[in-house]
Amino acid sequence: MKNIKGRSDLVGALRTRLSGCGTLRAPTRGEAGRAGLPLASARRGLHDVYAATSADSASTNAFALGLGVGAAGGRPVVWALQHMADQESGRPYGPGLHQMGFRPRDLLLVRVRDAAALLAVGEEALRSPAVGAVVLTAWGEARAFTLTASRRLAMAARAGGGSVFLVRAAADPAPSAAETRWSVRAVASSPLEAGAPGRPAFSATLLRSRGGEATRTWTMEWDRERRVFVEPAPLSGGLVPLAAQRQAGARDGDMRHVA
Repeated sequence: MKNIKGRSDLVGALRTRLSGCGTLRAPTRGEAGRAGLPLASARRGLHDVYAATSADSASTNAFALGLGVGAAGGRPVVWALQHMADQESGRPYGPGLHQMGFRPRDLLLVRVRDAAALLAVGEEALRSPAVGAVVLTAWGEARAFTLTASRRLAMAARAGGGSVFLVRAAADPAPSAAETRWSVRAVASSPLEAGAPGRPAFSATLLRSRGGEATRTWTMEWDRERRVFVEPAPLSGGLVPLAAQRQAGARDGDMRHVA
């Protein structure tokens, strides 16, 4: 699809694309919260996910997408990115998303020019019953990210029965209506047999939770076959699933795009 400059045109194009996403599949009940981890996918609503440093932005996106898959319950995930995030940390890489276990039908990519358009796309996507989760990736500080804007996102998520993960890089944590607030950084993965690259690994710190969970940091890895977060494997082997389990089955083809 050609790039769309106007915000109203962008939202209209997204609405049209979402109308063709097919019938709604019932959400599945996951295992979020197992092993003491209060994963954001356990509750509907808004969740703030901050990159610990600008260099951690790619890992923070991957972490948020993993949470989105767990929250979506089999429905598609809409991932909207601000152009500045593309320029600073790189565009989404199809083979890399495939390696994380994402199928083309699972993910709808949207690129926007500014923070206001990002928020508008998020609200529109959350209104669609076909969408299970929304990931919004922003870069830097912006006046659009107000407490009122976060309340609008939170209300849209609760009304639509979905979850929204607002990824912020090069920005300081700020007050919002989010259910949880996270700080994420990349960590070294555990090598596999024969020196093969290990699973993507993350250090995730829960900074704030409306549910009352205490601040704490977890180290976890992403299992692409089961599409779940797992604890790093001990020497004896074995992994403990921490998030909602779903069957993988990647297809060939490009991810769908709007704008």
